Amino acid sequence: QVQIVESGGGLVQPGGSLRLSCTASFDLQYLTIGWFRQAPGKEREGVSCINSNIGSDGRTFYESAVKGRFTISRDDAKNTAYLQMDNLKPEDTANYICAASGHPFPPTITTIPQDEYYYWGLGTQVTVSS
Repeated sequence: QVQIVESGGGLVQPGGSLRLSCTASFDLQYLTIGWFRQAPGKEREGVSCINSNIGSDGRTFYESAVKGRFTISRDDAKNTAYLQMDNLKPEDTANYICAASGHPFPPTITTIPQDEYYYWGLGTQVTVSS
């Protein structure tokens, strides 16, 4: 069964940190991994993505809302991708979803192309509140 599973969400105070993990029932090392989020009543939006280190260049990209606060990484030996989230804000509250794509992204992207991702997890809830 093809499955992506996220973990690490929770309740955190503003200014706090969380690290999300994404693992899968299949090999992630050749795939591009993306993190997305969806808040209640809002459309799903991209957060960050990372190319494969083996099939591509390991490049990372961040949407402007999280740039400088979030860090995406991957550990191919553990078949896991991570999203380190620092200096969290209430507006970061959302369900965070991991997805995989067979398409590396070029250095010229200005936003994450959601339609290129075809394996999706169900997400892990992040709530930032005092």
